[in-house]
Amino acid sequence: MSIKETVNIARSGWMEPGAPAGDIVVSSRVRVARNLSGFSFPHLLDREKAEQVIHGVQLALDNAGMQERLEITRMAELSPVERQILVEKHLISPDLLQDHEKKAVALRDDEVISIMINEEDHLRIQCLLPGLQLEKAWELVNRVDDGLEKTLDYAFSETFGYLTACPTNAGTGMRASVMLHLPGLVLVDQIRAVLTTISKLGFTVRGLYGEGTEALGNLFQISNQVTMGHSEEEIINSLNSVTGQLLAQEREARKALLRERREQLEDRVGRSYGILKYAHVLSSEEAMRRISDVRLGLDLNLVAGISMDRLVELIVKTRPAYLIKQHGGDLTPTQRDILRAEIIRKEFNREV
Repeated sequence: MSIKETVNIARSGWMEPGAPAGDIVVSSRVRVARNLSGFSFPHLLDREKAEQVIHGVQLALDNAGMQERLEITRMAELSPVERQILVEKHLISPDLLQDHEKKAVALRDDEVISIMINEEDHLRIQCLLPGLQLEKAWELVNRVDDGLEKTLDYAFSETFGYLTACPTNAGTGMRASVMLHLPGLVLVDQIRAVLTTISKLGFTVRGLYGEGTEALGNLFQISNQVTMGHSEEEIINSLNSVTGQLLAQEREARKALLRERREQLEDRVGRSYGILKYAHVLSSEEAMRRISDVRLGLDLNLVAGISMDRLVELIVKTRPAYLIKQHGGDLTPTQRDILRAEIIRKEFNREV
């Protein structure tokens, strides 16, 4: 799939149904930061040097020893809306949009693997999978990383490990994260205490699009803080352990809601389902909140009529850049809210 097709399709590999712990874990992500010896970090590169980095990655990807086939696209070749759609699909970070003339992205056809080039580091190799699949995500990232290292000379220190632009990423250079849907803990008013405890254990809690973003639709991203002094396997095992505890707490919260507040829960889910099915104006924030309610209802068998994968796909379909792309031009905020409601109505009124 070309990148022009990618930005026209909301669906992505991390949305596939039936994944492990998919009732709560939306996706698992592993990324590693790598830099090339002999080059300044990206924020110090001029256009010529930045292009040399991109060219070097292209040569490495073309190496016959690479098992994965990824296609490079320079960010300058995409429109601002197309670049933002890649963020909305979680294929790149918002940071790749800054100073985009010096940056590029490499994507695998199914969008499960992406490489951000000249972001904060020369390479950010990422794998994004549905559900709880951290080990598999690391396996795929490691395979791509090993393939690239056959051609590229990484900046590495025997003392500090992989050298990165931000010292907090040095060592393994790995950030592992899970995206969790935690409406139960939110509704029983335990989410703040739980997330505070997680932070004390050395994990970072972020919103839907990473650092500095909100937890829209009860979606929380949990990732490791420390990359140095721990092996990749230790980081994965630690995050798996914390995620397991969160799964248990969320499921217990959902049971409590069914046991003690079933009618209120059914009313909440039913109202959100009705609004999504019939509303003609929906803000982004309200759409995410209502989609969260219906997702919870689907997980608890309180509602039917739409599949879970289509519901997840709506998270991308109703974001601002994707709406503008589908419309074919700029939209006012009110026009976006109207088009968002129209798209959601169509999904809720067609057969599963």
